[in-house]
Amino acid sequence: MLLALAITALQADTSAVAPRAGEVGGPGLAVLAAKAVGCGPGGHDVVDRPVVLVRDGKIESLGPAREVAIPAGYEVVDHGRRWLAPGFVDLHCHIAGGPGGLGDINDAVFLTNPELRAKATVVPRNPLLQRAVAGGVTSVLYIPGSATNMGGQGVLLKTGLAKYEEMVIRDPGSLKLAQAGNPERWTVGVGRSFMNWNTRNTFQRGVRHGRAVAEAEQRGEPAPSSHQWEVFPPLVKKETQISTHTQRYQVVLATLTMVRQELGLDVYIDHGEWYGSKLAAFANELGVDAILGPRAVDLPSPILDTDGKILGIAAEYQRNGHTRIGFNTDSPVLPQEELSVQAAVGVRYGFDDARLDSIRGLTIVPATTAGIAHRVGSLAPGKDADLLVTTGDPVDPRSAVEAVWIEGQRVYDAEADRRLW
Repeated sequence: MLLALAITALQADTSAVAPRAGEVGGPGLAVLAAKAVGCGPGGHDVVDRPVVLVRDGKIESLGPAREVAIPAGYEVVDHGRRWLAPGFVDLHCHIAGGPGGLGDINDAVFLTNPELRAKATVVPRNPLLQRAVAGGVTSVLYIPGSATNMGGQGVLLKTGLAKYEEMVIRDPGSLKLAQAGNPERWTVGVGRSFMNWNTRNTFQRGVRHGRAVAEAEQRGEPAPSSHQWEVFPPLVKKETQISTHTQRYQVVLATLTMVRQELGLDVYIDHGEWYGSKLAAFANELGVDAILGPRAVDLPSPILDTDGKILGIAAEYQRNGHTRIGFNTDSPVLPQEELSVQAAVGVRYGFDDARLDSIRGLTIVPATTAGIAHRVGSLAPGKDADLLVTTGDPVDPRSAVEAVWIEGQRVYDAEADRRLW
């Protein structure tokens, strides 16, 4: 009797996870809509009356309905007058851990803790991630907090999948660096001179280890191992990046000169406010992208020449010569599901959207910044089938997310499960 019940339960579980249209091993899927915003790296990339073909969790093709033949046996889902867009990408997320999504690590043992791993706290489909999905956020960089100069390693995740192993896009997703502000409160309080010295010293030792590993691998010899420095071999090989909690002109300048110029590591700005925009042209020249948020404006300065105006931070980066600008929420500082509002506020305060840079700042720009644009960030053949269905322009706050697909799985349907908050 017990064996029969176990077999029945196993069969029930198997049927519950049987592949659906578009998933790996399932039949193909054709998604139709009124408009698709592809978010390719070149700017304008819009298709009217599109068909997106999905097979094995990947996009097979995207084109106008008159040009795309739907193969026999594909499930057809017609969203009528809705729009399609790539899933949004947020590179500053703290809500993937438990309990309740608020379990990111901030252990603050030493001022530099490069060996700590945020992935240890991930709770798939926690309530805050579920709301993120309903807001169109399909990929996040889950990182430690900023209580220390190096809080540890982040992990790049898909928000709406059921198992950690399915969620992971890349591990490590970044090394979290925080150069000023919060770390100054560490223990009895520390100054920036000591923090900069200690941070540089940690980087120098870690980079030496990373280079030693690379040289040993080139010679075919056993590579040295170190738990403390394990993130540095992928940093040296440029397989991951440094995400930097950096703000104020002087602190952003330290990021650019120390981490990028002196050490030659891939790094990006992860806050950038308080007139960090004055360094936009320099950052752009060095290839340091600007992922801005959660603050959207700089207030008038009694010292700097701001003409008494409130300045849009994204607009100032753009005006001063930066061409790769994205947005973040620093969730839960701002709710993860409000990522698109960050781009909308940027436009409200002067960010030029003539080339669709607002939605590109939610999709292809952060995906490229994090080195995952081969998988996410735009609607293109071979990429993960992470699709949003919206009632209109995805950045317009008046639009709503009606459905979300991640790797060919429908993980949200507003008609059946509208998530209110």
